[in-house]
Amino acid sequence: MDFGIILKTLGKLLIAESAFLFFPLAVSFYYNEGDTMAFIITIVITAIVGFLLNIYKSKKGIVRYREGFMIVSLGWLLVSIFGAFPFLIAGTFDTFTNAFFETVSGFTTTGATVLENIEMQPHGILFWRAFTHWLGGMGILVFTLAFIPTMGLSNLNILKAESPGPTTSKLVPKIAKTAQLLYIIYFTLTVVEVIVLKIAGMSLFESVTHAFATMGTGGFSPKNLSIGAYAMPSYEWIIIGFMILAGANFSLYYGVLVGNIKTLFKDREFQFYIAVIIISTVLITINITSAWEDIALTFRQASFQVASIISTTGFTSLDYSIWPPFSKMILFVLMFFGGCAGSTGGAIKQVRILVIFKYVKRELQKLIHPNSVISIRMGGKVVPENVVQNIVAFVLLYMLLFVGFSVILLTQNLDLVSSTSAVAATLGNVGPGFGVVGPAMNYNGLTVFTKYVLSLAMILGRLEVFTVLIIFTPFFWQE
Repeated sequence: MDFGIILKTLGKLLIAESAFLFFPLAVSFYYNEGDTMAFIITIVITAIVGFLLNIYKSKKGIVRYREGFMIVSLGWLLVSIFGAFPFLIAGTFDTFTNAFFETVSGFTTTGATVLENIEMQPHGILFWRAFTHWLGGMGILVFTLAFIPTMGLSNLNILKAESPGPTTSKLVPKIAKTAQLLYIIYFTLTVVEVIVLKIAGMSLFESVTHAFATMGTGGFSPKNLSIGAYAMPSYEWIIIGFMILAGANFSLYYGVLVGNIKTLFKDREFQFYIAVIIISTVLITINITSAWEDIALTFRQASFQVASIISTTGFTSLDYSIWPPFSKMILFVLMFFGGCAGSTGGAIKQVRILVIFKYVKRELQKLIHPNSVISIRMGGKVVPENVVQNIVAFVLLYMLLFVGFSVILLTQNLDLVSSTSAVAATLGNVGPGFGVVGPAMNYNGLTVFTKYVLSLAMILGRLEVFTVLIIFTPFFWQE
C-alpha cells in the first residue's frame, strides 16, 4: 500500500478544509460576535498539519482501491476532528466529545445535535455548522477532486469510495469533469433555494443556512424549533420541494439540463421514490386528520415530515412524536428507505429497496418454477447478478449493524424506542428519532460512550458501510 499518496492526499484535504474555514471566518468578521479567533486558530492549525502531511512522497502517485478506501475513511475522520476545533475554541461546547459529535453529524449530513440553545450561538458558528452539511452532502473529497486540479487525484476510486449509491458512473469521460458538473448542479439548486426563501421573507443568513442544510440533507437549523419556529406555510412548502429534489439522483438533473427531460420520469428509482412519498403522506394525513380540523394543515405537516425523513434531512415543523403509533411507524420505516442513489440523502437508498423487492418476488416465482432463469430488471435493463448480490449483502449488513448498535445502546440505560430510533436515525443520517432523541429533544443527554458509538454509526452510514469496514479485514492488507 502506498502510504505516501495516502498521507499526501490527506494533507491536501486538510489544506482544502482550512480554505473552507475562511467562509465562516468572513461571517464571523461581519457580525463581530467573539468567535473570530476560534476560526483563525483552527485555520492555522489545520493548514500547518496539512502542509506537513503534504510533504510525503508517493511511490507511484496512483490511487488504487486500497488507497481510495483508506483516504476516504481517514479523510472523513480527520476533517471531523479538525472541524470540531471552532466549536471547542469558541466555547460552544466544553468537551471534545460534544464538539466531535456535532461536527461528525454535520459532515455526514445527519443533523443529530447535542447543542442545547442554538439561537444563542454566534453567526459564524451557526454558519460553519450548516456549511459542514453542504460540504459533506456531495462529499468533501469529491469537491476537492472537482475544483483543486493540483491534487492530481482524478481517480474514480475515490469517487466510488465516497459517493452514495450502489453504483457510481461518470456523466462525462473525465472524472474531474463529472464531479464539477455534479457540484454545479448542487450549487445552482442551493442558490435557487436561497433566493426563493429570501423572496418568501426569510433573512439572508437564515436562507443560506437553511439552503445548506436542505441541499445537503442535513437538517441543522439556526432555530431551536427548526422550521417549526417560523410557523410559515410558505417556508415549509419551499423546503418540502427542495428536500424532495435533494433526495433524488443528481445524475437525472444532468439529463434534464442536456435536454433529455424524459430520463427524470422514466427512471424507475425516481418513480418508486415519488410513489413512496405520496403513499406515506396520504396514509399519515388520514391517520392524523383528527388532530386538526384544517385538512390543508394536516396534509402540509404530513408532507413536511415525510419529505424530511425520506430525504434524511431531519428538519422538523412540529413534534411528530405525539402522532399516533401508525404514523410514527411509517416515519420509522422511512428512516431505512432514505433517498435515491446519487443523492445527498442517506440510509439504504430507494434503488436497493426496489431491487430487494424484485429479488424477493423472483425467489417466490422460483418456488413454483425452480428451473426457470429470471432476471431482475430496472427500467428495461437487466441488473447484473453481482450487483444484486452486492445489494443483498449491503442490506443484510446494514440491518445487522442496526441490531448490533441498538443492543449496545440498550446497555447504556436507554429504552427500546430511544435506542432503536437513535441508531436508525444516525446510521441512516436522518437526525432526530423518537423517545429521548425525538424532535423536541436532542442527543446531549446521552453518555460519552454512546456519542462515540453513534458517531461511528454516522460515518458508517454516510460512507455506505463497506468503505469503512473493508479496512478492518485481513485481506485488505494482503498484497
